[in-house]
Amino acid sequence: MDYKDLIATNISKITGLDKDKVYSLIEIPPQLEMGDYAFPCFTLAKELRKAPPMIAADIAADPSLTTGALTVKNVGPYVNFYVDREVLAQEVITEIISAGDKYGTDDLGGGKNVIVEYSSPNIAKPFHVGHAFTTILGNSIANIYTKLGYNVIRFNHLGDYGTQFGKLITAYRLWGDEAAMEEDAITELTRIYVKFHDEAKKDPSLEDTARDNFRKLEEGCEEEVALWKRFRELSLAVFEKTYQRMGVKFDNYNGESFYSSRIPPVVDLLRDKGLLTESEGAQVVMLEDEGLPPCIILKSDGTTIYASRDLAAAIYRHENFDFYKNIYVVGLPQQLHFKQVFAVLKKAGFDFADDCVHVGFGLLKFKDGSAFSTREGNIVLLDDLLNKTVEKTEEIIRKNAEERGDDMTEDEIKDIAEKVGIGAVIYTYLKSGREKDILFDWDDMLDFEGDTAPYLIYTYARIRSILRKAEGLGLGASSGDSLKLLAGDEEYAVIRSLSDFKDSVRRAASSYEPFVVAKQVALIARNFNRFYNNSSILNADSEDIKRARLALCVAVADTLKSGLGLLGINVVEKM
Repeated sequence: MDYKDLIATNISKITGLDKDKVYSLIEIPPQLEMGDYAFPCFTLAKELRKAPPMIAADIAADPSLTTGALTVKNVGPYVNFYVDREVLAQEVITEIISAGDKYGTDDLGGGKNVIVEYSSPNIAKPFHVGHAFTTILGNSIANIYTKLGYNVIRFNHLGDYGTQFGKLITAYRLWGDEAAMEEDAITELTRIYVKFHDEAKKDPSLEDTARDNFRKLEEGCEEEVALWKRFRELSLAVFEKTYQRMGVKFDNYNGESFYSSRIPPVVDLLRDKGLLTESEGAQVVMLEDEGLPPCIILKSDGTTIYASRDLAAAIYRHENFDFYKNIYVVGLPQQLHFKQVFAVLKKAGFDFADDCVHVGFGLLKFKDGSAFSTREGNIVLLDDLLNKTVEKTEEIIRKNAEERGDDMTEDEIKDIAEKVGIGAVIYTYLKSGREKDILFDWDDMLDFEGDTAPYLIYTYARIRSILRKAEGLGLGASSGDSLKLLAGDEEYAVIRSLSDFKDSVRRAASSYEPFVVAKQVALIARNFNRFYNNSSILNADSEDIKRARLALCVAVADTLKSGLGLLGINVVEKM
């Protein structure tokens, strides 16, 4: 039973408020004694011209709210709802055990296409830790929408076009080292790209040369196109290895270059609609009525810009995928850019602009607060970060295994370290709101007692160990009336957090915030460990209680696996 949905339905009938609005207002009280759900009546005060406590009392007195396992009380301006503990324990645990690690799956998005664009690295530049934010965040958002039944198409909109390639072609011709290219292409391309910007500060004419080379590339000149293709192929081969390691996949690799030939029709369309205006030699769309600066479509030299390519891409996607949502997982600094692109689409008569969403995110910073920048040469490669984190994790796993006397093989230790280490990196990006900047710290990432992936994965592994021991003793999880025995405060806190998991998945999707799932998974783990530390499972007072608590263990393990999977994190069976 979805009690939150039931409560929202009933309050909607009583008050006349939109059900979705009611649903969004329902809160989870901070303490169990305050109930399982609470509806604040502040928003009704103006409409009903009553004090919120009086409104709450009137709503709580309506007999239609007290149905089945629900009881109702009003406390000040809140209507509090209490679910019968025995009923909830049976319903939640039975549902989770039946679903397994598919718990949280829904058919909410059946028949609807959702495009998620993420990662989108720049060709010929290294995949650095700052750029990992879009990759990890986008992958999780795609997982969450898939969980809710949407047909998700994962786009990697490669940065494989633009004036930077004019700069790179120029730099390669001036300072490129072919031997270095053969040995480590990305490092060499990065070196000459950084050198270009250093030299251009002293010799501005290099920028003119770069613009000319990009123009030749757009015109299809053989030599420039051949260099561009080589840079692209070498870069993709490197990126793909990192993606495979992180469990990240894509359905579509159409980069900026793919849309180049589709830009002229877009320019013609905007011109035919009378939207193009010349400004200092450039072709722009004025957006004063939207409170936005003009959107440049063609620069003064006739070359394209990000906006023109994104317009062509959005139109192509709608024509070919008829999307329900077109989600761009791109950093917050690009917020204005996407507002302009969506506004131009709307002006051009494309109503699907309302279904395009920019999901912004913050920065990854060093401890001194500085951000990462390829142009300044101040970068940390993602592969280096992953390698170092896995190495540090392996040291911890090996030490713990030796202290416990575990006889794990070298392959087991390395496999566990790889999954836990990469999980630690992923969780660091997702555990807080996406718009917050991340301050990188290895000690925080690998803390087995803190809000970290190692803590969550260890909780899962601990439960799996308990279940293996129980199997050795001939004990199995209950699936019957004995689940009603799970009514103690600590047991119920676990069940309560398990029951809210499905709602956390829906809220994460609607807000494009995987941290909502991360927060719920962390709450489940904390509640379980509190219960585990204060209650006996295999040595409980009766067989019925043992089996009921084992069922609770199974439910928690399945939910942790489901939730961590949505974040892109793998679990391990032992640590």
